[in-house]
Amino acid sequence: MAVQTITRLAREGKAEVPVYAIGADRRVATRPFDIDGSPIFVAEGIFAAEIVAECRRQGVLAGAYALRRPRGATFLRRLARDLAEQRKAPRVLLRRGVTLLRSEPAVLRRQTGLGAEAARAGQVLRGVAALLSGHPRQS
Repeated sequence: MAVQTITRLAREGKAEVPVYAIGADRRVATRPFDIDGSPIFVAEGIFAAEIVAECRRQGVLAGAYALRRPRGATFLRRLARDLAEQRKAPRVLLRRGVTLLRSEPAVLRRQTGLGAEAARAGQVLRGVAALLSGHPRQS
């Protein structure tokens, strides 16, 4: 379904996109999304690497990145966000956060194995800027 939605966005410029309730661990609705003539759009998520190969086959992939960030900073940002949004009980969020902190290197290896390029945020921004300017991306 994700590939179909991305393909529709790339070819038609609009699609119904899912709305997720993280606390409920599921999709709860859809909403219309229109890229309003933009030459590119960003689709992100923990499972994005799962569809890299198919998006590439469909000809709708400009780039695929797995962000490399300091693990401790990611842990703190995630915990602060989840606590502020009261996504789950604090004890659950802390335990989940520690588990994710420990598993992050394996997640990055899996994402790159699926075709995403490990990159820092600045590298991704430079790649997007190059796409927008019509120039080949500089590593």
